[in-house]
Amino acid sequence: MRFNRRIVVAASAAALCALTGLGAHAQGAWPNKPVRIVVPFAPGGTTDILARAVAPELSRVFGQQFVVENKAGAGGNLGAEAVAKSAPDGYTLLMGTVGTHGINRALYPKLAYDPIKDFAPVTLVASVPNVMVVNAELAKANNINTVQDFVKLAKSRPGKLNMASSGNGTSIHLAGELFKSQTGTFMTHIPYRGSGPALLDLVGGQVDVMFDNLPSAMQLIKGGKIKALALTSSTRSAALPDAPTIEEAAGLKGFEATSWFGLLAPAGTPPDVVNRIQQEVTRALASPAINEKMVAQGAIPSGNTPAQFAALIDSEHKKWAQVVKVSGARVD
Repeated sequence: MRFNRRIVVAASAAALCALTGLGAHAQGAWPNKPVRIVVPFAPGGTTDILARAVAPELSRVFGQQFVVENKAGAGGNLGAEAVAKSAPDGYTLLMGTVGTHGINRALYPKLAYDPIKDFAPVTLVASVPNVMVVNAELAKANNINTVQDFVKLAKSRPGKLNMASSGNGTSIHLAGELFKSQTGTFMTHIPYRGSGPALLDLVGGQVDVMFDNLPSAMQLIKGGKIKALALTSSTRSAALPDAPTIEEAAGLKGFEATSWFGLLAPAGTPPDVVNRIQQEVTRALASPAINEKMVAQGAIPSGNTPAQFAALIDSEHKKWAQVVKVSGARVD
């Protein structure tokens, strides 16, 4: 039998490509199809706002659609789990939060994902203060203008006021629990599937108070739909300069419960893909159009390296485990 030399050489090359993984690369460099950014909360919250801010820029740069997909539930755990179990091929990302990657392991007895082992950190997108906001009609009817006014009302109605959050285990939830423990007040916790629906009920009066991320609450505050009393950060925000910190307003020394949001990929995602995404997100966050918009809403853009983001996640586990212990927070 005679063999065609060209066929033999081609077959050998194909076999070599298959063995070395070059075959897939030859079919088209990443990305050659749309990329999903999973937001583990409902639309309308800060996690969703930030994902939708960076997605168009990534779509433009890479020439493929970066599609935001909301997968809410269980304090962000459902969306995080879905990404952890996705193929590590660069086509599924998570907009993770301090809840999914800093708090939940300490709060939930069992998680279906490991926030460190199951993910490859890409970059921190932004950090934000939380803001204590109350229903405008409640504030008007009870002459609530300060944190101390609210504490007085809450103590006169133990268990009668409802405290909304974007879900169990979020920094919004933990900020409220920390506030309750340090002020000796009791409010019934009502967890939602994101800040969006929680804010709608706060405006409507179905709930009374919330410790929301500043960016998602900002427009409602400015529109007079809800009343801001104080920030949960250690310093004031230029985006809301008249709002004191809770430490200032209520004398709660050391009170701090801020939030952060960042992109992560499933563990095993190629480092070159992770690095390319990080570099382009950093460029996007530095652009005046995005940077100025985020700062105006109270967010602090970042864009740090994967290694720096990994170190932050590790430190946040330790910090929030202590907050969970001190506050007595639990999953309702």
